[in-house]
Amino acid sequence: MKILVTGGCGFIGSNFVLQQINTTQNTILNLDKLTYAGNLNNLSKVSKDPRYEFVQGDICDSNLVSNTISYFHPDAIVHTAASYKDPDDWHNDTLTNCVGGANLVRAALDNEVGRFIYFQTALCYGVKPLEQPITLSHPKLPANSSYAISKTAAEDYIEISGLDYVTFRLANVIGPRNVSGPLPIFYQRISGGKKCFVTTARRDFVFVGDLAKAVVRAIDGTGSGAYHFSSGTDVAIKELYDAVVEAMELDEYPEPEIREIGPDDAPSILLDPTRTFEDFGDIEFTPLSETVRAGVQYFQEFGASGGYTHLKHK
Repeated sequence: MKILVTGGCGFIGSNFVLQQINTTQNTILNLDKLTYAGNLNNLSKVSKDPRYEFVQGDICDSNLVSNTISYFHPDAIVHTAASYKDPDDWHNDTLTNCVGGANLVRAALDNEVGRFIYFQTALCYGVKPLEQPITLSHPKLPANSSYAISKTAAEDYIEISGLDYVTFRLANVIGPRNVSGPLPIFYQRISGGKKCFVTTARRDFVFVGDLAKAVVRAIDGTGSGAYHFSSGTDVAIKELYDAVVEAMELDEYPEPEIREIGPDDAPSILLDPTRTFEDFGDIEFTPLSETVRAGVQYFQEFGASGGYTHLKHK
């Protein structure tokens, strides 16, 4: 099978590419412009594999996207590329997430790509969801961040396209090569001897390797339409912090400051995974302690970067 991956040098993309090259005979073309989370070092171990090809380019370039897909003629597209660094960068969020996404959808249609896999943010439901846990019938309310608005627009194009697709609306995905959210932030600050704060919010943290396994099944034909990739259970942010401290094996416990959540944050965004379990079966989710330890071990060897967040925190 031939799979085109966008943003394959980033967090989710690189973990998926490595999984494919290490465990399958599939051929991968990685289209990445190497900004945001994109880092060639993430795929240095497979860069010379004959089943792997890298094209540096921008999905906002419709001609490049069309020509690349026409040349490679993939059986499936796994679209992980996204703009998310700066909550105020509406321009690049719109270009990459919305225009770039639409370019890929159009080229997939024109070249009769068999399967399109997309990754959507749980912020598509807003920061004040109308129900907990959030079901797939919950209305989309993305007007909380540029990231959510632009990611949701791309999902809407996929939904009206007629493509055979699977969208994974994601809980908080963490693990090796993670550059956004609390995991790299906690590691960076603790390593630098800086004090951390944790909010009273709760989140569902899931391992990027578990997501990669679900994507494999989706590529092979499991599922159709939108799914929540979620364990169905949330934990306090402080539990993640404590797992980071434990994984770092510190001599003393650095007590964090506890803060109430800000007006632009959500107390909890817990997704209902019922349909996912019905179609993909019971997913064995990696325990939080193992997930965090894998991330910390990667940071200790290669360093941590980023620490980006999709929302403004005052």
